[in-house]
Formats: sequence, C-alpha cells, structure tokens
Amino acid sequence: MDDIRRSNGQEMEEISRKAVENFEGQTREEVPDDEDSKRTLMPWKSQITIRSLVASVFIGIIYSIVSMKLGLTTGLIPNLNVSAALLGYVFLKTWTTVLQKLGIKTAPFTKQENTMVQTCAVACYAIAFGG
Repeated sequence: MDDIRRSNGQEMEEISRKAVENFEGQTREEVPDDEDSKRTLMPWKSQITIRSLVASVFIGIIYSIVSMKLGLTTGLIPNLNVSAALLGYVFLKTWTTVLQKLGIKTAPFTKQENTMVQTCAVACYAIAFGG
C-alpha cells in the first residue's frame, strides 16, 4: 500500500513539473484532472483576454450601480458572485457564438476566462460600495 502511495506521489510530482508545447509555441502546464486523464492549462498571461476584460468592465459597471443603489437605500451589500459568473458566461458565450456565425475565427471560451470575469466584476462592485 505504501508503494502505491509513493508511486502516485512521484507521478504527481512528475506531472506538476512537466511542461508541454502547444501548437502556438506557448507553454502549457499539465495538471491532473482525475486518475485516468490529464488536462492542460494555458499560462496566466494567455488567460487574460480582451473579451474577458470588456465583459468584466461591462458587468462591473452594472453591478456597481446596483450595489450603490442597494447600499444607499438599505445599507446592505448584495452578494453577486454567482450572478456575475452566470452573466459572464452568457456574455462571453454569446460573443463567441456571434463572431463564429459571422465567419470570424475566435479562440474557444474557457473556464479561466469566466473566472477572470467573475473576479473583476465582483472587485468592481466591492470597490464601488466600499468607496
């Protein structure tokens, strides 16, 4: 049993150290997804895209207005994390689909982009409420 644990631990260390070159020449890290499969993550610089920044600013402005209005009238701060993630998903998925239907080649929408949108939008309304 200890041999199995040691071999799994060594495999995990090997996986975390490996880097694979993707088709654009950017380095991707291999991360274990589950026991049988592996997935790769783009470097953090590639995860911050113009479309995620635009979506973040747009959702952040809307949520800032909502947060200030509710804060001034009720004194409560709404928790908009989940709705920011959902709106970010809808916004970016729609954007990607429309561009693909117009024949414009786009990179696929990723979970990391959605996380970026959620984080930035929540930071925007928290700053607006906190002043």
